[in-house]
Amino acid sequence: MMTSTNRDNHPIVATLVSDDQRLNFLPRHFGKHMMLLESQIYHHLANLCPQYQGGYWNFYDLSNSGCYLAPRHHCYRLVHAGNDCDATVSGDAAGIIATLYTFSHLSFLFENDPFGTHLSDLFHLLRDYTAHHPEASLIYRVID
Repeated sequence: MMTSTNRDNHPIVATLVSDDQRLNFLPRHFGKHMMLLESQIYHHLANLCPQYQGGYWNFYDLSNSGCYLAPRHHCYRLVHAGNDCDATVSGDAAGIIATLYTFSHLSFLFENDPFGTHLSDLFHLLRDYTAHHPEASLIYRVID
């Protein structure tokens, strides 16, 4: 379990989803778009990390109603030529980055749909958590 604080200085807690609740996580957060969201998160990490070859991902619920996915691997070297970023981050930070990219990208794709608003909300909830993450500066550098 990891803890951050929100804008009002209230703690935001990330809780690892237990194995027996994993099957409910994606439909609970993303409904009928769950397969699209999951594949896009993996795709965004693969674009940033050419060495990424897949693997097991953890699912996290945030106490502010947000969520994210993160690969279990210890660390990843991420390269984003568009903002001249080359950084090595933990698997947790890599997952936050890939999830933020996905929420942002798809919120524009679903711009005129309530699901787009939902993704935009999830983006902001995850950013609130990220603000006090131990790797916040690296995360912001990659997503900027």
